[in-house]
Amino acid sequence: QVQLVESGGGLVQVGGSLRLSCGASGSTLSIRAMGWYRQAPGKQREVVARVSTRGMTYYVDSVKGRFTISRDNAKNTVSLQMNDLKPEDTAVYFCHAEETSYWGQGTQVTVSS
Repeated sequence: QVQLVESGGGLVQVGGSLRLSCGASGSTLSIRAMGWYRQAPGKQREVVARVSTRGMTYYVDSVKGRFTISRDNAKNTVSLQMNDLKPEDTAVYFCHAEETSYWGQGTQVTVSS
């Protein structure tokens, strides 16, 4: 079993920044790639960014150049630095251990204009 706990969400104005963090505990040796996903009201959950165990990253086009995903394997954490936030970034953000059924509980990000 793996437990994922997110933190760092909140309310921010357009153009502002937030940093999300996700801590993993339990059977963390089973974790490979990690990802951040988001789900806006009435929309499907979508991948925002992924990072492999070796640090290779993937970003959805809408966040490229604004968001940065990183991980600390020693601390079992993955972070998402979000800059230049836009109203369309408003969603619940989830941490996910890729290729497993483990998800965090989600953290709300609201960008106000």
